[in-house]
Amino acid sequence: MPHHHGHSQGEARAPSQRQLRVGELIRHALAEILARGELMDDEVTRMMITVPEVRVSPDLRNATVYITPLGGGDPKPAEKAMARNARWLRGQVAHRINLKFAPDLTFRYDDRFDETAHIDALLHSPDVARDLDGPAKPGDPDDKDE
Repeated sequence: MPHHHGHSQGEARAPSQRQLRVGELIRHALAEILARGELMDDEVTRMMITVPEVRVSPDLRNATVYITPLGGGDPKPAEKAMARNARWLRGQVAHRINLKFAPDLTFRYDDRFDETAHIDALLHSPDVARDLDGPAKPGDPDDKDE
């Protein structure tokens, strides 16, 4: 029974120390490039893009770079602008962290802030609040519209 090498769970398992370390190195390199304005792209500069997280695939060949444009607004142009510079950025990253091969970079808007707001809104919605509070007293004046 060659089945218990711990790999049968596929993608569900937590990232390895190596993945986390490489992700953090990439994040740091990209953050530095962006902070120093080394990426000569007016659009990127204007959007003040930050990199809250980088997730690396188990084989270290692909990295998903989560970005948040501090300027707010529509995140799609930020994804496009970063994707447009992906090859250059990949070269810079490779150069800085000296891996055998630099992972391919995919840029994705980090919407966890939206998600947090969404979860917050859910928790405060009358229905969910009622479920959390236990049985509601009849005629509860708790239906304020936020």
